[in-house]
Amino acid sequence: MSADRDVEALVSAVEALRAEVDRAVLPLDVPGRAEALTARRGLLDQLDDYVLPRLRSIEAPLLAVVGGSTGAGKSTLVNSVVGEAVSRPGVLRPTTTSPVLVHHPEDARWFADDRILPGLARVTGRDTGEDQPGTVRLAASSALPAGLALLDAPDIDSVVSANRQLATQLLAAADLWVFVTTAARYADAVPWDLLRTAADRGTAVAIVLDRVPPEAVEEIRPHLAQMLRDQRLPTAPIFSVPEVPLEDGRLPEWTYRRLRDWLQALAGDARARDIVVSQTLRGAVDSLAGRVGTLVTASRAQRDGEESLRASALEAYELAQQHVADGMTDGTLLRGEVLARWQEFVGTGEFFRQVESTVARWRDRITAAIKGTPAPVDTLGEALHTGVAALVLDGLESAGSETVRSWRRLPGGAAVLAADPTLGSTPPEAGAAVERLVRAWQGEVFDLVRTEGQGRRTNARVAAYGVNAIGLFLMLVAFAQTGGLIGAEVGIAGGTAVLAQRVLEAIFGDQAVRDMAAKARERLLVLTEELYARDRARYDTALSAHVSPEDQARRLEAAAARLAQVAR
Repeated sequence: MSADRDVEALVSAVEALRAEVDRAVLPLDVPGRAEALTARRGLLDQLDDYVLPRLRSIEAPLLAVVGGSTGAGKSTLVNSVVGEAVSRPGVLRPTTTSPVLVHHPEDARWFADDRILPGLARVTGRDTGEDQPGTVRLAASSALPAGLALLDAPDIDSVVSANRQLATQLLAAADLWVFVTTAARYADAVPWDLLRTAADRGTAVAIVLDRVPPEAVEEIRPHLAQMLRDQRLPTAPIFSVPEVPLEDGRLPEWTYRRLRDWLQALAGDARARDIVVSQTLRGAVDSLAGRVGTLVTASRAQRDGEESLRASALEAYELAQQHVADGMTDGTLLRGEVLARWQEFVGTGEFFRQVESTVARWRDRITAAIKGTPAPVDTLGEALHTGVAALVLDGLESAGSETVRSWRRLPGGAAVLAADPTLGSTPPEAGAAVERLVRAWQGEVFDLVRTEGQGRRTNARVAAYGVNAIGLFLMLVAFAQTGGLIGAEVGIAGGTAVLAQRVLEAIFGDQAVRDMAAKARERLLVLTEELYARDRARYDTALSAHVSPEDQARRLEAAAARLAQVAR
C-alpha cells in the first residue's frame, strides 16, 4: 500500500464493513438468495482470512497458496520444493483433504495463532494419514526461506464439496496464487472460473504447467499464455514441469528449479514481496465494494419479497372486509332464517296488507304482536346473530385461505408457511371469537337504543316495545337493502324494512333512525376489521421471523462507500 496510506483508518473502515456483512441476514427464500449467501460467506472468509490479517500485519511472511485440479500434482510439487514429504500425495482421490502450511521455523509465530484462517484449528507434526477436517497442519521446514510460506490446498474440483469450498476459501486467503494444472487439463472450466476471479480482484497469480510431455511444451505453453492474456492475467509467470519419473516420490530437482528459485528470490527481495502483497491486498480491498453490492441487491430483494407477502395478506383481508360490508347492505342477512323468524314475529304476509298507513296503527300492530308472542323476539334475535356470525366467519376463513394460496405463489411464501403449519387453517378459537364479536355488537346496538331513548316521551315509547325488540328493528333497518334478493323475498324484505323503519321513526324521528342505522353498520364493520386484523397478525408474525432489517441495504452501502473513500 502507498506510504501515506492511513492504514489505521483503512483497518477501521474494513472492520466496519465486516461488521455490516456479518450482521446481514437473508432469511426469506427469494430468487438470488442462495448466490447472495455464498457471496456473503466468501466476503467474511476473505476479510477474516486475508484482508484484515494482512492490513494488521503488513510485514508478515508472504503466503503462497498452491491450488489446482484433482491429480495435478500439487502435493508432489510442494514436497519436491521443500525436499521432504510434508503433504500426502497418492493415486487415491482426494489426497489433500486438510490443508498443509509449510513455513520456515523462524516464521512459526505468524501462523501458530489464528491471525489468518481463524476458522481452522492448528495441528503439527507429520501427516498420519488420518483425515482431520476443520484443521490446518503446520509443517516447519528450513528448505523454505524466511518470509515465504506455502499452503497446499485441497482440489478445486474435488468430489467432496467441503474440499472444494475450502480450496476456494484458501485461495482467497493468499498473497499469491500458485495454480497447478496439467497439459491434459489446463483448459478446464473450473480453474479458469477461479482465475477470472483472481483477475477481477487483482490477485497475484503464478501458473505451474505440470506433467507436460517434452515434445508438447512448445505447443501448449504459448496457448496457455494467450489464454492468460485473454483473461486479463498477462503478467502471470508460467513454469513448466515436464512429465518425468519420480525419485522417492518427488520430482527431480532440475524440473522445478526455476519455480523454486523464483519463490526464493521473491522471499528474499523485500521490495518484490511488497509489490506482490500490495497488488493482491489492493485488489482485494478494491473488490469489496462491488461484492457487497450483491448483498445490497439481495437485501432489497428481501424487502420487496416481504412487502409483496404482506400486501397480499392485507389485500385478502380487505376483500373479506368488503365482503362483510356488501353482505350487510345487499339483503344477504335478511334471507332464510331471518325472514322466517320475522314472519313469526309479526304474523304472515297477510299482515302487511291489513295495516293502516298511520304511524299509530303500525305501532299498535307491532305492540300487539310483541305482547302476544314474546318467544319470536328471541328466535328473531338468534337468527340475526347466526346470520351475522356466519357472514363474518365466512370472510375470516376466505381471507386466510386466499392468503395461503397467494403466499404459495409468491417468492419466499412457501417457506414461511412450511415453518408454521398452523397458518394453513383457521384457528380453532375463531368461531368463539366471532360469537363474542356478534354478541358485543348486539349489545352495543341495544345500548345505542337506550342512549337515543333518554327523553321521557321517547323512553316511554321504547319501553312499550322493549329495548331488545327496538334493537332488532334497528338491526333489520341497518341490513335492509334488497339488491341481493329475488322473487317473493323482495316483497317480504321490503316490507320488513318499511315496517321496522316506520316504527323506529315514530319513536326517534327519521334523521335519528338514519344515524342510528349508520352507527350500527359502522360498529359492526369496525369490530370485524379489528377481528380480521388480529387474525392477519398471525401471518405478519410468521413473516417477521423471515425478514431482514429494513435499513440493511442502506447500512451496507454506507459501509462500502466509506471504505472506498478511505482506500482512495
